[in-house]
Amino acid sequence: MNRFVLGGLATLVMLGVGLFWWQGRAEVERKAPPASSAPPTAPAALPLATMGNAEGPALPEADEISREQRRFGRYDRDHDSRVSRNEMLSTRADAFRKLDKDGNNLLTFEEWAVATVDKFGHADADRDQYLSKQEFRTTAPPPIKPKPKCICEKPKKAEMKKLDAKKALKKAEKHQEEPLALPSA
Repeated sequence: MNRFVLGGLATLVMLGVGLFWWQGRAEVERKAPPASSAPPTAPAALPLATMGNAEGPALPEADEISREQRRFGRYDRDHDSRVSRNEMLSTRADAFRKLDKDGNNLLTFEEWAVATVDKFGHADADRDQYLSKQEFRTTAPPPIKPKPKCICEKPKKAEMKKLDAKKALKKAEKHQEEPLALPSA
């Protein structure tokens, strides 16, 4: 009896799979583009692409956004051209999580964000709890001086004199080894 039930169930599954496969092929054929009835164009009939000295229109240029405008855009989440206190403090949440190494939340957000709140308070000149673009500009971090690519120690004056003396000796030795050129007659 179990064999009949399993056989019937397998037959129904196979019929279902076949039905879906058949419908899927019909959908693909329905959405396929129509075959082109035009004969392929011979290469000789194609127009030449040489236009002489013709020039196309100038390429559009993107406006350069200053570093300060990009920074303002990152803080201004609702794009209302002003930064609220909450918008400015929202960027501090990730840094707070980084400071809380053991995850026990003993460092309160208010304690940690005192510097940012003070920074916001000093920058908000008109005390409207929003920073305009001019006010926001005062919160910019100082520019970072690029580090030198190599750490080279400058030679001391005594070492420089020794190097100059060695170069002078080498030049003198070269001049002594070279034969004198006689004028040709």
